[in-house]
This record gives sequence, structure tokens and C-alpha cells, in this order.
Amino acid sequence: MFESMDPMTLILMVCAGFFAGWVDAVVGGGGLVQLPALMLVPGLTPYQALAVNKLGSVFGTAASATTYYRRTSNDLKTSLPTAVVAFFASMGGAIVATHIPTTLFKPIIVCALVGVLLFTVFKPNLGELQQLKHTGARHILTALGIGVVIGFYDGLLGPGTGSFLMIALISLLGYNFLLATAQTKIINLATNLGALIFFALAGYQVWSLGLLLGSANLCGGYLGARTAIARGNKFIRVMMMGVVSALIFTMAWDLWGRALFF
Repeated sequence: MFESMDPMTLILMVCAGFFAGWVDAVVGGGGLVQLPALMLVPGLTPYQALAVNKLGSVFGTAASATTYYRRTSNDLKTSLPTAVVAFFASMGGAIVATHIPTTLFKPIIVCALVGVLLFTVFKPNLGELQQLKHTGARHILTALGIGVVIGFYDGLLGPGTGSFLMIALISLLGYNFLLATAQTKIINLATNLGALIFFALAGYQVWSLGLLLGSANLCGGYLGARTAIARGNKFIRVMMMGVVSALIFTMAWDLWGRALFF
């Protein structure tokens, strides 16, 4: 694969991987940076791009998840079982992704992202304080439900997974932005692994490119997690609104903008 890539494309991959890892660690949405960059690689098919994106993201989410675990009071009793169900749901989503035209889902995703953005904008105190809404079995069952739904979505498509996870953990369970982000990284690591294993077994993985992207993603993920922990809830909230807005614009342009202007 490297033989067909010029030096500028290699540099672009490293820069995209680093920045994607940073963004993903802070708020999620690193695929917004990474996937379009992968589409520029000569000879890479869409399924190979998805596979390489997952391999790169595994490194970044592993680095950020470890950093959050060491520096925050992460609730592993919730995040670990949620990560397990999300892992299998993600594998299921990846299997479905190879059999259906994923473009059918894009309008629904845009509407859902607009809902997330409006919900965050009109609830300025959302996620500032931790006020858990449930205890015991109800808390765990709600978390597991989140893991199944968003894990399946991540394997199926992926854009906005971190944002959807974060807003679900905040609004349905009552975590603040920082601890929701910390849990999101563990769950997102599992969903990335689930999809990655399927794509690798199906023969779509390009290991050399994925490992290059992963190395850059790891560095970005570590730095992004350190930045989010240092800056706190308000910084994460602002970043999330920015990333969700960018996702909405990108997907809306892909759906309707090109048809209007070209």
C-alpha cells in the first residue's frame, strides 16, 4: 500500500490520524477527520477505508481510555459491562454494513445530530454537575441498552458515535461531561474492536496503513485526554457542539449540497 502513496499523502495520513485522535479523546467524532483523509488514498476501497479507520481508532481510544482511567474516578462497574455488549453489537452492525446501502441512514443521522446539538445548546447546564438518575439494576440496564443501540450504530456507520454516547450517558444516566467522556472512551474502544475484528476476518484490513494511522492516533488520543481533563466540563461541552456542527454540515453537504450546487 505504501508503494502507491506519495510523501504528501503519507504526511496527510499522519496529521489526520493525530488530529482525529485528539478530537476523539476530547469529545468523539475523530472519524470526521480520519475517514475523508482515507478516501484520498489511491486504490483503497470504501470497506478497506472503514477497516483502516477502525484500526487507527483502536490505538487512539486505548490511549485516551487509559489516561481517563488513571486521572478520573471512572465508573468501571457501568462502563465495562456496557463495553462488552457494545462490542458484540458493533460486530453485528459491521456485518449488516456489508449487506445494505448505508446511505439510506444518512438523513436520519443528520436529524439525530441536529437534535443532539439543539438539546445541548438549549440546556446550558447540561453535564456540568453529576446527578445520577438511577441506581442498582436500573442504572446498569439503562447503560446496557445504550451500549447495544450505539454499539450497533458504530459498527454499521460510525459518524457521531462519541457524541451520541456522551449525550446518552449525560441525559439518561446523569453523568457530567468529563466522566461521560471517560466512560465513552472505554465503550468506544470496545465498539472499535468489535468492528475491527469483523473487518479483519473478512479480509478488508490494510495493516501497514492502519498501523501508521494508529501510531499517530495514539499520540493524539493521549494528548486529547490530558487536555480534556485539564480544561474540564465547559471545554468539553463547547468542543462537542463544534464537532457535532461539523458532522451535520459534512453529512448534509454530502446528501444535499452537491446536488444543489453541482
